[in-house]
Amino acid sequence: MPELPEVETMRRGLTPVVGCRIDDVIRPPCRLRPISLRPGIAAFARRATGRHVTAIGRRGKRVLIDLDDKQTIVIEPRMTGLVLLADPPGTEHLRLCFELSADGKKDKPRRLMFWDRRGLGTVRLLTSSRFAAEIDSRLGVDALTITRDQLREKLCRSRRAIKVALLDQSAVAGIGNLYAAEILFLAGVDPRTRCDKLTGPQWDRIARHIAVVLLDAIAHEGSTLSDGTYRNALNDPGGYQNCHRVYDRADLPCLRCESGVIRRVVQAQRGTFFCPVCQRKSGRHAAVSQNSVSPDA
Repeated sequence: MPELPEVETMRRGLTPVVGCRIDDVIRPPCRLRPISLRPGIAAFARRATGRHVTAIGRRGKRVLIDLDDKQTIVIEPRMTGLVLLADPPGTEHLRLCFELSADGKKDKPRRLMFWDRRGLGTVRLLTSSRFAAEIDSRLGVDALTITRDQLREKLCRSRRAIKVALLDQSAVAGIGNLYAAEILFLAGVDPRTRCDKLTGPQWDRIARHIAVVLLDAIAHEGSTLSDGTYRNALNDPGGYQNCHRVYDRADLPCLRCESGVIRRVVQAQRGTFFCPVCQRKSGRHAAVSQNSVSPDA
């Protein structure tokens, strides 16, 4: 967390900075664990200052800020990072500030900030060749565009559980723990099933519901969990947490079948949530209709 829907929401919220000039890059004093910044702040500021922002993009779980000299600022929020245009939740965890100007245009932002409570995020300024080598070549097909054939080709020979495999960013870029659980619930697939044991129809349903879940979550501007950490670029919470069907619902009745009770198991050191009735390992159950489940508000 943040996963693809949250990072895509950040990307969309940052589009007003396109056309702005970076006037300064500041690393505020912080007594807490420092984020990973490359190059160091002096070189970073020297290379970025005076450059104009030409586009805001996303690659998997990373925000991309393209500059007019073909460099890209790559921000990976990881667990608790936020990319903001509005005032941050607090100044103690403010890690990096970009001072902006836009030739007198009053409607343009004056500052872009990276805030990170745990300090696990990274910010890198990369040339196009370094971006290709360090980012693009290491990530799989974006989860929003991956096809059924691409998904199956990447994972069908793996002996890993499908839930664990979906988290492999070199295979599918953007899916994390939360959305993998929601995708597999709607697809009617037990998260413990090995990839090499999945049937063709199961692959079809998984691929289809990757898009269904992620696009719905983006429409709700992502999920703000109980810790309240995730916020969009204007420091407002997301709304998809009110639509979760299985995630963080352990020991509660299944919202679809009402006879199953949501279970939590640990896979690859992460909690997995599923309904043992709707997601039988035999694969006999068909996919869950998205409209057949109405999560509690």
